Amino acid sequence: MSSILAKSLRSIKPSALSSVKSRQFSASAMRLEEVTPTSLHTFTEEETMFKQAVSKYATEVLAPRVRSQDELMGLEVDAELGGAGASFMSAIITVEGRLCLILELAKVDPSISTVCDVHNTLVNTMLKDYGTQAQKEKYLGPLATTTLGSFCLSEAGSGSDAFALQTKAVKEGNKWILNGSKMWISNSYEADTFLVFANVDPSKGYKGITCFIVEKDWGVQVAKKEKKLGIRASSTCVLSFDNVEVPEENVLGEIGQGYKYAIRILNEGRIGIGAQMVGLAQGAFDAAIPYTFQRKQFGKFIGDFQGMQFQMAQIQTEIEAARLMVYNAARIKESGKPFIMEAAMAKLFAGQVAKRASAMAIEWCGGVGFTRDLPVEKFYRDAMIGQIYEGTTNIQLQTIAKLLKPKYA
Repeated sequence: MSSILAKSLRSIKPSALSSVKSRQFSASAMRLEEVTPTSLHTFTEEETMFKQAVSKYATEVLAPRVRSQDELMGLEVDAELGGAGASFMSAIITVEGRLCLILELAKVDPSISTVCDVHNTLVNTMLKDYGTQAQKEKYLGPLATTTLGSFCLSEAGSGSDAFALQTKAVKEGNKWILNGSKMWISNSYEADTFLVFANVDPSKGYKGITCFIVEKDWGVQVAKKEKKLGIRASSTCVLSFDNVEVPEENVLGEIGQGYKYAIRILNEGRIGIGAQMVGLAQGAFDAAIPYTFQRKQFGKFIGDFQGMQFQMAQIQTEIEAARLMVYNAARIKESGKPFIMEAAMAKLFAGQVAKRASAMAIEWCGGVGFTRDLPVEKFYRDAMIGQIYEGTTNIQLQTIAKLLKPKYA
């Protein structure tokens, strides 16, 4: 972790780290007069300090060398294990990069927010929530400071149908032997620790799926590094597992419960992707608007034409709406209430807004927007992944529709 960010995060007082509990909704009934309404832009001391720390990091470290960053890795890991001990909402704010009017993470390079989101929201959270104390002590410390993690679920034949996976694990003595392959795996080229989902009993179908903690040195092979349209600084690879031996103590959680863990963590991950897409949309907007007040046509700035003004106003309104949907889903999740629909809606809408905002940013900049002289073309390329990973657009729509039916049928 960058010394700048680490120093900033360590300066956060313990009282601030625990203050998030005081603002979570209580499970007990509360009288309306006892509730003071607040904006979704109202943050705890902890969250505000995280924003300031990430803003400083993005300005001084990330922006000058955006394509080589792979830091910000221990946000939700407990402080005693080397992490920042942050709340889920703090991780979302960090991924979206909202404050200080500078380009932070997704607003600078969505690839970096992908690395951060996968590592924190998927890998670290899984270990934190389901790992034994020994597993946490062995893996979370390095993952919070020096190493990268990768979440290995998808395969060639199991994308949206994630539980059709074919990777298998067979018990031999005190070890499990893994055989199979994974596809579209983020962070996999640089990662040292992999959470691998494999079926220990195919006769049970998805109820045989189990999660294993696998170290790269045990024989994980990178078969192919994909050449992608966007988020190119975040590696995406095909992985092969050929008789990889995994100690029995490296089963994460319970045998046969991997499918439950994956569902739960991917629902959370959708909020993170929604946050990433909001940051991307704001980054594209921020990069394009200044140009419209520098270039003149027909004697006035192109940003002063009413047609342009209406488009800008519409996009900014959509960005803010997407942001509030993401914040709302994060708040509901943090309070312990059901959040699956809100997460799906936030991811769906934020992805759509990111695509529209980045496309409009290119149009506003005209010919120069189609070149690499401005970053808007990169934001457009990066936005496309928001319609695909951690649940495609159609999967989000299907999830929302399924949850609507019991309410009205």
